[in-house]
Amino acid sequence: MRLFAAVLPPEAVVQELAAQVDRLRKLPGADGLRWTGRPGWHFTLAFYGEVDDDLVPDLSARLERAAHRTAPFRLALRGGGQFGRGRALWAGAEGDVAALRLLADRSEAAARKAGVPMGEHRRYKAHLTVARSRSAVDVRPYVTALDAFMSRAWTVEELVLVRSCLPRSGVAGEQPRYEAVARRPLGGAG
Repeated sequence: MRLFAAVLPPEAVVQELAAQVDRLRKLPGADGLRWTGRPGWHFTLAFYGEVDDDLVPDLSARLERAAHRTAPFRLALRGGGQFGRGRALWAGAEGDVAALRLLADRSEAAARKAGVPMGEHRRYKAHLTVARSRSAVDVRPYVTALDAFMSRAWTVEELVLVRSCLPRSGVAGEQPRYEAVARRPLGGAG
């Protein structure tokens, strides 16, 4: 199954981001972007790709230990940016980003120890993708509009192992489906 580890913002923060994205979608050229649906808004900690079913129990157990070793921390959505010359438009993070980065490193290490092939390690960049494009797009107006955006802060209290089901219908605009496979409380939470 196709899996990743993530931090999910609470509904109140998702609503604030939705209001901001509604404003972004009114900017000229917005129909040229593929906007990520609300169920897809998350901070990916580690992307695992296709994971053999027999590795999932060990991965889940190792993620539980990684979560247990990480104290809850404060986070908020703030600002934004782009990757790949406008191929991805994202909202950024503010707060204890170092703790988020540590949790991402631990999520990647858990996968390696469980035998999940991870490829080359990259320095973690906290981001929540709000739109994508198949080709290079000038997203500077969207990044500028995101500069002033800041959500309320929340306490991150869990790491979530998420299954991603890619669209198969071929219908334009169909979004991936996401399913929480496991929720692991951070140390001291719950």
